[in-house]
Amino acid sequence: MTKIDIISGFLGAGKTTFIKKMLKEAFKGEQVVLIENEFGEIGIDGGFLKESGIEIREMNSGCICCSLVGDFGESLKEVVATYHPDRIIIEPSGVGKLSDVIKAVQDVQGELDAKLNSFTTMVDATKCRIYMNNFGEFFSNQAAYAGAIILSRTDKAKPEKIEESCQVLRKLNEKAPIITTPIEQLTGEKLLEIMEGSKSLEEELLAEITCPECGEHHEPGDTCGCGHDHHHHEHGHHHADEVFSSWGRETIRKYTRKEIEDILTALEKDETLGVILRAKGMVAGDGEWIYFDMVPEEHEVRSGAAEYTGRICVIGSKLNEAKLAELFKAE
Repeated sequence: MTKIDIISGFLGAGKTTFIKKMLKEAFKGEQVVLIENEFGEIGIDGGFLKESGIEIREMNSGCICCSLVGDFGESLKEVVATYHPDRIIIEPSGVGKLSDVIKAVQDVQGELDAKLNSFTTMVDATKCRIYMNNFGEFFSNQAAYAGAIILSRTDKAKPEKIEESCQVLRKLNEKAPIITTPIEQLTGEKLLEIMEGSKSLEEELLAEITCPECGEHHEPGDTCGCGHDHHHHEHGHHHADEVFSSWGRETIRKYTRKEIEDILTALEKDETLGVILRAKGMVAGDGEWIYFDMVPEEHEVRSGAAEYTGRICVIGSKLNEAKLAELFKAE
């Protein structure tokens, strides 16, 4: 079955460079068709794609996001029937709604041996607020409907600019992972994993937690013999009757190993933080990525591969979220 990946973003966001990286690293050995929707007279440089044996079907007569939804569906059928590709990359024009492109694929995928695999939006970290001010609902739509958001040019942007962009995007999309690590530092395979929907740290840790009352594992929402409801809610908000809850942050802040060691020691010993059952994270350091994992009376700190952004998660009961934010300097 053909996988369909949509990669949207405004002009200058770096889509061409990103697609080239994915073709070289993540999609190597696959037969790939790129469907590029042209807006006006402006298009990408397709030279490297043609050299890679990629078929380019340009649709210059309008935007697939609006007036050409029907024609686009027929074009997609023709591409699948003619080339039987492993993967189709759709790169819409920046001036359009991602929701319309998604719907255009969904409307015809039942008639194809193909499935919508991912929908990703690229945003230049140095121009996020400019995009929002100039393109309004189009920018908001692309951010809101993205399954993953890639911030490009984070190697050139100031940290405060990246933070501002993350705040703007997070207001538009609460769920999507926002990739802040420069894409050159991430493998194509890692990027594809994120695009296709990687688990959050909270989900990973909750899957490993056992009930402190009965010693058994329960999925969130289960009720066990100990009489407790095992509910959780994202972003640290939880109900009074929960056995455990979570606190987490995404961060671009850099830490030293000593800072992480001191934080983990505090999590183990400082009872004012709450009852800590697990803590896990991966954060940027000075020239390395620092991974940490903690259970009561035991923790590990090690080097690891670059992650798409710094991530921290703490699981426990009666968590003091304000003090945790202060401890991690992530207020």
